[in-house]
Amino acid sequence: MPDANTGTTADRLTEAIELLFFAYRDFISDPDAILSEYGFGRAHHRVVHFVGRNPGITVAELLDILRITKQSLARVLKQLIERGFIEQETGKQDRRQRLLFLTVTGRELEQRLAAPQRMRVATAMEKAGPDADAAWRAILLALVNEEDRAEVEALIAKTSAG
Repeated sequence: MPDANTGTTADRLTEAIELLFFAYRDFISDPDAILSEYGFGRAHHRVVHFVGRNPGITVAELLDILRITKQSLARVLKQLIERGFIEQETGKQDRRQRLLFLTVTGRELEQRLAAPQRMRVATAMEKAGPDADAAWRAILLALVNEEDRAEVEALIAKTSAG
């Protein structure tokens, strides 16, 4: 493990952190512009994304993924439901559960938000070369808290397969 405090290593790590900030700024810029048309923010984007990738997700599961307060999620969900982007159903086994699904309008918004991000990532990977996909995945997964990695990998595998 390199010493993060030595001159060259610290500079490289600081540069990597700055690049991550700049990349995130630009990665989210297109969806931010689209969301502003609706008066929505990034929390709306995350909810639409994860409900779209996990149809029938429960509110509890969504809270676990997003790690936001119930109050924050309730406000965002209320707006998305009232405006016709998400619908909820009562659980069949457990009537206390609320299962979340994107409506047709919600799926259209999800696609609109994801398209420029997919294009940006595809272009970046193409420019970075043939091993970029594996390196990208390895680095980002390593940035996830160790105790959460298995759960994140399982979620990604589940949503990629379906």
